Amino acid sequence: MRMIPIIGLEIHVRLKTKSKMFCACANIDDSEAPNTAICHVCTGQPGALPAVNMEAVHLGVRAGLALNCRIPDQAHFDRKNYFYPDLPKGYQISQFDHPICIDGYLDIDVPGNVAPRNRIRVGMTRAHLEEDAAKNTHDGSTNATLVDFNRASQPLLEIVTEPDIRTPAEARVFLQELQAILRTINSSDADMEKGFMRCDANISLLEVDDENKPLKAGYNPKVEVKNLNSFRSVERALTFEIERQLEVFNAGGVPESATRGFDENKGTTFEQRLKETTADYRYFPEPDLQPLELQAIREEERSHLPELPSAKRLRIIEEWGFTPEDARVLVANEGWSDFAEQTLGELLTQDKTTKYAKLVSGWLSSKLTGILSAQGKTLAQANMTAENFAEFLLLISKDKINSSNAQKLLQLMVNTGADPSQLMEEHNFGQTNDPEALTKLVSELITQNPDQVAQIKAGKLPIIKWFVGVVMKSTEGRTNPEAAESEIKKQLQVS
Repeated sequence: MRMIPIIGLEIHVRLKTKSKMFCACANIDDSEAPNTAICHVCTGQPGALPAVNMEAVHLGVRAGLALNCRIPDQAHFDRKNYFYPDLPKGYQISQFDHPICIDGYLDIDVPGNVAPRNRIRVGMTRAHLEEDAAKNTHDGSTNATLVDFNRASQPLLEIVTEPDIRTPAEARVFLQELQAILRTINSSDADMEKGFMRCDANISLLEVDDENKPLKAGYNPKVEVKNLNSFRSVERALTFEIERQLEVFNAGGVPESATRGFDENKGTTFEQRLKETTADYRYFPEPDLQPLELQAIREEERSHLPELPSAKRLRIIEEWGFTPEDARVLVANEGWSDFAEQTLGELLTQDKTTKYAKLVSGWLSSKLTGILSAQGKTLAQANMTAENFAEFLLLISKDKINSSNAQKLLQLMVNTGADPSQLMEEHNFGQTNDPEALTKLVSELITQNPDQVAQIKAGKLPIIKWFVGVVMKSTEGRTNPEAAESEIKKQLQVS
């Protein structure tokens, strides 16, 4: 029996508003002291009435448009009834049969997939607004549960996909693209590690023939893995579930529909409870809130929608000559593609004869990223303009500084914000381009190191690199290492 995974995702995204979904309390993150942003509404006090945060409605509609959803003329809120310690009202205000976003899709490229699934379309069943529950913290030493209501009533957009995903890798790539979109349109920071984007993954296995056609109508019972908080966790949890469900089928059984958690340390899922159905939640329209009128909001947000990641990747490939991989990296990291384009614009004003895309992406996504990461900074926090970065790259491209000293120079630029040419002169980083001086230096070093010369002539060519290092040390790193290696080989008559 051949089986394929059927995967759908439910993603809860915290919207980037100043206040909560149904009250005026600040929308703060989990680093703040517990229960410092709460009121009678978000703690569910009797008689407290909610009021809709229209900023959240705008951000939700914006996200729906970016995901190619249909935005209806009207939507309303419903009560989703259940009780946990983190939900004192006994219900959650959500949306059931009239959400703000319906029937969307997202086309994504999946590196490593073979055709035809190297580009897939993932359908969006819906995206709806709701309030978050409070945060429970379990204290094992006292067997108590502590509740922090700072998170209660924070604005969420729940995005529900169709079961169009077939592998854990596809799920990861989809979530990465979704994160890039949400950040681009400024609807959410979508940081999974901080809980701003949380994923529940639904998975079942389907029996198919050799042409991937189902052997029976319908799907097998699905398992939902809850609260996955990183791309890696999603991929690992789904990989484990595929193997676990295969074992159940191979033993003659059928996996039970259930809700499971994921143990990060063990890399395994574990059962939490049997899965609820829609009937268990007893939805009914929220009587304290008027329906939402969306026509004007829809048109306003459509007119302000920025260039989305997929369009930006394609454009910078065609316009600037970036490789698809470079474009993917630049667009995925906030502010990088804009900085790269500004840098290239500066370079073109000074030199229209050279293609700089490879040089820009290499130094930006490798060397500069390493420096910023070591300092715990983002690109926005770097003390450097695109104009100075362009000037720095021109020094490299015109052989005025070698790679080793260029990295030292870049570090100083990030720290000081000073002009690269000025820093290079002050610290004597400039590259020496005197062929006669290099010839003389190499000749002297060959005379001073007869043992190494003998080893090279005996076939130990890697020792040439040692000679290059000696040249670099002797000139305080100011010699072009390629020119040094070429001169050493010339004088030793080796290739």
